[in-house]
Parts: sequence; structure tokens; C-alpha cells
Amino acid sequence: MEQHSIILFDGVCNLCNGFVQFIVKRDIKAHFKFASLQSDIGQDLLTKYQLSKDLDTVVLIRNNKAYTKSGAGLRVLSKLGALWPLMIILLVVPYFIRNFVYDWVARNRYKWYGKKDQCMMPSPELKKRFL
Repeated sequence: MEQHSIILFDGVCNLCNGFVQFIVKRDIKAHFKFASLQSDIGQDLLTKYQLSKDLDTVVLIRNNKAYTKSGAGLRVLSKLGALWPLMIILLVVPYFIRNFVYDWVARNRYKWYGKKDQCMMPSPELKKRFL
């Protein structure tokens, strides 16, 4: 049986919260668990995988390996329903090109999408998906 993958996300970022909602709606098999980067669990996982505590990226932890930026996003899409797994083909694009675009969006995400004062609180039915 495959383990759950963990997605760490910026809990105060509206774009990141939208990404989590997007995943939840399409993750039919409930493959993913979630934690905000700001949470104690998120900070502990960053330490465990020797990642900076000041990350500006989503993090995917799968099979004891951490992925960041576009590599994380594309691997997440590969586990969703419908045609989203086809996006994995973008991994053939050199990472420095993919991550250039990713970093540009990450730098501007608060300006374009806004920011919350605190991390989102999952609904009772989603709470079991959050660490």
C-alpha cells in the first residue's frame, strides 16, 4: 500500500490555499495530506528534509523525498483525476526554465492574489486530511 504524500503550503497565501482546494476536489483517492509551512509539523518536516524554513514554494514529500517548486506542482498534478496527470510531461522542460516561471509567480503571489492574516481552518470534513 502506497503511503500518503504530504503537501506543505503557505497557509496565509490565497493562491496557495486555492491550490490546496483545487487538489482536494480532484484527489479522489485522498492520496494527499496537507500542512502549512507555518505549522509546527510543517517546520519539523522542513528540518527533517533539510529545507530552508523561509521557503517561497510548495513542498511535496513523497516516498521520503522532498520536491519543491515546479517539480512538486507537476508531481502533485500527476496524482489527480481527469487529464491532470498529462501535465507530468512538462518535467521534460529544463527545471531552470520551469522554476523561473514558478519563482516569478511566487514573488508576486501576495500582490496578485492577496494574503490572509492567519492560516486557513479546514472544514470538519477536510480536517482529517490536514496534519
